[in-house]
Amino acid sequence: MTDWPPVDPTDAEAIAEQRDEVVAAVTDHAGGIAYQLARLQGGDYGRETFETPGGEWTVKHEAGELDFLKFDPTSGSAVYVVSTKRQPDPEPLAAALSDYAAFVDAYHEYVQAAEETLADVTTDFPEARTTENAVAERRRVLDRVEGVCDRIAGELRRFEGGDYGTYAERIDGLRWELNWDRDGVSYLRVGGSDGVYLVSQYQPPAASDVRRFVPKFPAFVDAYNEHVDELEATLEPVEL
Repeated sequence: MTDWPPVDPTDAEAIAEQRDEVVAAVTDHAGGIAYQLARLQGGDYGRETFETPGGEWTVKHEAGELDFLKFDPTSGSAVYVVSTKRQPDPEPLAAALSDYAAFVDAYHEYVQAAEETLADVTTDFPEARTTENAVAERRRVLDRVEGVCDRIAGELRRFEGGDYGTYAERIDGLRWELNWDRDGVSYLRVGGSDGVYLVSQYQPPAASDVRRFVPKFPAFVDAYNEHVDELEATLEPVEL
């Protein structure tokens, strides 16, 4: 007959506490490695795998802190030495930690390789040329264009009345559109709704666009003048 009650089960609390102490120590040490990797790799998160004679170690970091540390031995199952999910079992933990020093050595080699890669990188750069002259020249050209456009806008407002309006012409197959308001020209756009703004309240056009379109601006002005001539021709005198 079996004795009753049976022998009390072995108390695993002491083993669990020892395991937790070991994991805490590894977390603290590997956390320092994760922080250094985060600094070296940049960004908010990343991971790196290190090969050792015993297998592979993978470090994942997020916001500069260790997310997990996994050991994948050459034989046997992988174990998460540090994880936010669960604590590792004592036996695979002990097997992994027997290779931990090799992992640290592999990390040191990784950092040393990065140092050697950057050692001969020169910081003797050529001086960056100023854009001051190019900007001033662009402003000189566009100021002249904007001044003419303001004159056209004022004349159109005087003739048509109202506070807003648009005048458009097609030059060499491209639509030139001058939009005006009570303050003068609002914009001069070439090429339709997705075109280039030669005059705008937001930002100046690229130098290449200035070079391409400003030489054609006189043709736009000529077209406007012809438009004015046509208007004058249609206005017959009225006798009272």
